Amino acid sequence: MAISLDDVLDGVPGLAGRQRTVSPLPGGLTNANYKVVTDRGAYVVRQWTDDTGLLAIDRDNEYQNSVRAAAVGVGAGIVAYLPEDNTMIVEFIEGTTMSAEDLRGGAHIARVAEACRRLHSADRFRDDFDMFDTQARYLEIVQERGFRLPDRYLEFGPQVAALRDAFAVRDEGTVPCNNDLLAENFILTGDRFRLIDYEYSGNNDACFELGNVWSESNLSLPQLQELVSAYYGRPLRHKVARARLWGLMSKYGWTLWASIQDGVSDIDFDFWTWGLEKYDRAVAEFDSPEFERLLDEAQRAD
Repeated sequence: MAISLDDVLDGVPGLAGRQRTVSPLPGGLTNANYKVVTDRGAYVVRQWTDDTGLLAIDRDNEYQNSVRAAAVGVGAGIVAYLPEDNTMIVEFIEGTTMSAEDLRGGAHIARVAEACRRLHSADRFRDDFDMFDTQARYLEIVQERGFRLPDRYLEFGPQVAALRDAFAVRDEGTVPCNNDLLAENFILTGDRFRLIDYEYSGNNDACFELGNVWSESNLSLPQLQELVSAYYGRPLRHKVARARLWGLMSKYGWTLWASIQDGVSDIDFDFWTWGLEKYDRAVAEFDSPEFERLLDEAQRAD
């Protein structure tokens, strides 16, 4: 970073000159995150490097959408945005950070749906997010820079085109979405979830959000059906199919995110193995006889 963390904090009104304790927070795959505690409260400092531009992260978009998510009580409040120092400071949310195992336990499905509905009620986000466009940009970067590409990756182009065509048949518009709801981005406060990290946020199909939650935490199919029913207020077969297919597309796209990180990141994390786990699940779904049935169901009215 251009200047030290202490110098950054000393330039923020309300934090400057105050006694504070700083401790690193684990888990960030694109940022260095710190918890800062002062007599005025606790904060999270997020700092990034310029390399994250390769991952299609627009920090101004992240900031503006974070403000809108906070306005509906689901995101963390913004304390300071300092793009010149690659830093954003947000409120520290006291609560329990979820794990994939926690969400697979099944007790929180209704809360997940409620948190998504709150986020999706926010003022429209600055930009749109389209996984088809994001995956295509990632693929260009991977090929141009010679990063690793999983076996058979390019074979699934026709299936991706079929997905895009199927989604267009019953296009119902977009809502403000986080688009990257790993279990760790859910923080349980009382009986409600707050949602953090808006790096990939943008207006998107609500079923992408639901399918991505299902995919990231590897929930069961009955849990996906429960999540979709809780979100829409009733069971909808075509929405379940749409969410499953978006979950498949998210796995296929985020595989390339992992390839790029494997090629450029200094973070001590095995991005390649992480990405291959997603890719292997995507391949199984592309190759499954269920794929054609889901394409058909996603285009039908219930």
